[in-house]
Amino acid sequence: MNTAQFLVKSDLNFVDKASFTWQTPSNIALVKYWGKSNPQIPKNASISFTLKNCHTVTTIDFIKKEKSEEVTFNLFFEGKPKDEFKPKIAEFFERIQEYCPYIFEYEMTINSKNSFPHSSGIASSASGLSAIARCLMSLENEINADLSEEFINKKASFLARLGSGSASRSIEGPLVVWGNHPEIEGSSDLFGVQFPYKVHSVFENYQDAILLVDKGEKQVSSSVGHNLMINHPFAENRFLQANENLGKMSTILQEGNIKEFINLVESEALTLHAMMLTSNPYFILMKPNTLEVINSIWQYRQEHNSNICFTLDAGANVHVLYPLDEKESVNQFIDKELAKYCQKNQYICDATGLGAKQL
Repeated sequence: MNTAQFLVKSDLNFVDKASFTWQTPSNIALVKYWGKSNPQIPKNASISFTLKNCHTVTTIDFIKKEKSEEVTFNLFFEGKPKDEFKPKIAEFFERIQEYCPYIFEYEMTINSKNSFPHSSGIASSASGLSAIARCLMSLENEINADLSEEFINKKASFLARLGSGSASRSIEGPLVVWGNHPEIEGSSDLFGVQFPYKVHSVFENYQDAILLVDKGEKQVSSSVGHNLMINHPFAENRFLQANENLGKMSTILQEGNIKEFINLVESEALTLHAMMLTSNPYFILMKPNTLEVINSIWQYRQEHNSNICFTLDAGANVHVLYPLDEKESVNQFIDKELAKYCQKNQYICDATGLGAKQL
């Protein structure tokens, strides 16, 4: 794996201060990754829809300081100091210092906010860490101005991955593959790449309504869940299955077979949670209302010959996926039948998006 390509190779022209703001999206995996080795290398490849409305907006103010051996930063989340987030960010900076030596030259003030609840099964670490990575790359481009856009995106994904694996899939869109896979040209364990083949029109502007079944923090973090795959009795078969499913998904996306898409996406979601149920220690992130939603979706699909389906991330919330031509009817169904299973009837209407953008 060629990590040397991401080292800073030229002299840097430091500025006294700089400020950058990026909006980066969450994403929802269609083929899941669950299990990794250090440093943040996935045990299987994954593919995700980049979202449009579920995003993090992060501003980093950089002020030049005397160079020291420590990375110094202040962190504010939605206007308030957030000390409980600092260890994860500090660990991230430690992992990337070899590739971003300029972080020792600046005091950083990080201000971040989400358009959705964090730690509840919407990939908040994905959007949060990718936003920080994108701000860092804006600084790197400022002090080393001959970087190409392609390189900036690739390195931003590479850096984001070192904070949160799924964050590697939040730099670009609308479909991103992370993990080396023989059928996906250019794919890598080190960074995410846009799905390189023409996608059938039925999957363009695909809709994702996120039902907020439980807005509380997860009882078991994704990091802990990933680690439980190390001695999992079904781990090796799962990694093989996921890579096979990604090959199948590639064909489905190109050919537009929506019935096969539904089957594979739902199977992947349930397999992810089956891995949690069969870990030791075992755990359950679904809630009773998660199952109520799933059963209601299955019933609606059968009765209306619909192409609605669901997927789940590592949490209780349900992502309701459906093609654009069913938007009106499915939204009515969600409002009348599914919203009652959400906390305070809350859900987020989202769709596929194009990745990070500077504000």
